[in-house]
Amino acid sequence: MTTAITDLYPTRGATETAVPRQDPVVWSAPGAPGPISPAALESYERDGFLAMEELITPAEVEVYRAELDRIVNDPLIRADERSIVEPKSQDVRSVFEVHRISEVFESLVRDERVVGRARQVLGSDVYVHQSRINVKPGFGASGFYWHSDFETWHAEDGLPRMRTVSVSIALTENLDTNGGLMIMPGSHRTFLGCAGETPKDNYKKSLQMQDAGTPSDEALTAFADRHGIRLFTGKAGSATWFDCNAMHGSGDNITPYPRSNVFIVFNSVENAAQEPFAAPVPRPSFIGARDFTPVR
Repeated sequence: MTTAITDLYPTRGATETAVPRQDPVVWSAPGAPGPISPAALESYERDGFLAMEELITPAEVEVYRAELDRIVNDPLIRADERSIVEPKSQDVRSVFEVHRISEVFESLVRDERVVGRARQVLGSDVYVHQSRINVKPGFGASGFYWHSDFETWHAEDGLPRMRTVSVSIALTENLDTNGGLMIMPGSHRTFLGCAGETPKDNYKKSLQMQDAGTPSDEALTAFADRHGIRLFTGKAGSATWFDCNAMHGSGDNITPYPRSNVFIVFNSVENAAQEPFAAPVPRPSFIGARDFTPVR
């Protein structure tokens, strides 16, 4: 007999609702060992993100960028359902489940500089809920509208609790002009349940342009007035760790300078996906994993 799971974060109903976060931000015990310093962990808990000037070295950046180029130029991968293309240019925008496609990126997932930080934040073993490479070429690559990842992962993948952390590792320089990541510091403390039902096979549209799970202009204005907006810049090899409920987005890239990154989502093995809380069926496993094997 399956025990019903209480929905702490209702969303996709008739109206938009805001509720306080019911979960810790940092799940490990105070003073627990790990690669993140106590001061940096406190900053992450307060703001919902942690920026690092260098997570991987310049030499490693070249290896990962070469692998990214190989993947996006492989016609077999481009034809795979895990590849998402720009609606206008038909350029590859993202390739999902990249740690299963590529041994090079699979080794990055297992790198203790990466997975060790995830374990420290989440206080447990972790598995990869999602991985992808993002390619944001110059001259018109589209951005992603404001959203909370957890809202989607809860509604459409069935993650019950906010026990998930993401890392975006820059493989090209992140300028203040080429469509960089923006986060509202402290927004992770409030869950914004969005209005409107989830359409069937919503992922096919949302991976190109967010629609369902999009906050209202009024709610976003209130969040921005309360929290402000932080734009992340940095050299290739820099990284931004951020909480699953942080309100974030990115603008279009109309500069000549590409912005590419590898994006890894770690979820606690104690927070395995259930049935979706606000969608007819789960999204495909290459977007929201159903294999909860810990990263070793």
